[in-house]
Amino acid sequence: MKETIIGFDAKRVVRNATGLGNYCRTLLNDLSAVVPEEWQLRLYAPDAGRDELRSQVAETPRVKYVYPRGRRLKVQRSLWRVSGIVDDLQRDGVQLYHGLTGELPRGLRRAGIRSVVTIHDLIFLRHPEYYHWIDTKIYAWKFRLACQEADRIIAISERTKQDVMELGGVSADRIDVVYQSCSPRFTAEVTPQQTADVRSRYSLPPRYVLSVGSVEERKNLTEAVRALRHLPADIHLVAVGKPTKYAGRVMAEAGHDGVAERVHLLHGVPDGDLQALYHGAEVFVYPSRYEGFGIPIIEAIHCGLPVVAATGSCLEEAGGPNCLYVSPDDPEALADAVSRQLRGASGREERIARSRDYVRRFEGTDVAGQVADIYRQLLL
Repeated sequence: MKETIIGFDAKRVVRNATGLGNYCRTLLNDLSAVVPEEWQLRLYAPDAGRDELRSQVAETPRVKYVYPRGRRLKVQRSLWRVSGIVDDLQRDGVQLYHGLTGELPRGLRRAGIRSVVTIHDLIFLRHPEYYHWIDTKIYAWKFRLACQEADRIIAISERTKQDVMELGGVSADRIDVVYQSCSPRFTAEVTPQQTADVRSRYSLPPRYVLSVGSVEERKNLTEAVRALRHLPADIHLVAVGKPTKYAGRVMAEAGHDGVAERVHLLHGVPDGDLQALYHGAEVFVYPSRYEGFGIPIIEAIHCGLPVVAATGSCLEEAGGPNCLYVSPDDPEALADAVSRQLRGASGREERIARSRDYVRRFEGTDVAGQVADIYRQLLL
């Protein structure tokens, strides 16, 4: 039976521990389980990256990493991803290439290689104020190049699809909405002892609400800090994510509001601890001003948490109708919604159960099956 060779942009597979990296690793593992035996998956990365990330997508006879040859300098490897990789794809007999994180190399169409690109969000165009102006120019150029090269575009939400159509001038018939899948580890059981051990290790209080995501301005964590003033004094806020300069503003706001001792910023949290942190919380809060999807909401629901999130982007798509949504500029409304989701609140358990039913649509192999169907259509 004739082999089909599919290439993937694997830079973030081997380098990014969160967000885009998790999307890539989860999808690739799920794809390897559902695609036909004759399909070969080639993961093109500029270097080997981090061992602990690369090993999460294990090499097999059908799944192999590919690195550039004779390109030792960082700038050479960067240019390879922009265009030089096309020569390697042709050499390796790749019939279809998937840019997993919004980028495609120049020259794919000319080389006769079919292509798919996943667009996660266009926040750099919707809210350029959150980026350095040079970065917005680079991201915009990469987005437009991807739109020109791609045969099909995968948007990870309806909100992102609308943004691609409006800001990229792409017709709806070129775009497939395929929601992001959640790592299966968040559906695994966590024992009370594991939760207690993690709580002790990070010196956390008995009662806390949790937020997960980079501590940056767009995530709007100060809104959750302001909400603490309107919540019971024994409720704390735990935020897990990479800190930026905005973290200083978060703690300054906490000090101004007199709740600094109730705010806990954690970074560098290993995957094994994150699931237990979810299980130890009472409510998950996500006051972000704009997202392409919002995978932490799905992780939280899988871990049995009720969710309070912000209106204005796509978070209702991720969480479904049984989460609670409030304006990102109303801390009192956020506090009221959190109060309605605390343990013992009326209707809490029913909302959790219904939310769990809703997020089953994002289970991995179903997502991988949809992506594989897109490949099949292009390879006919």
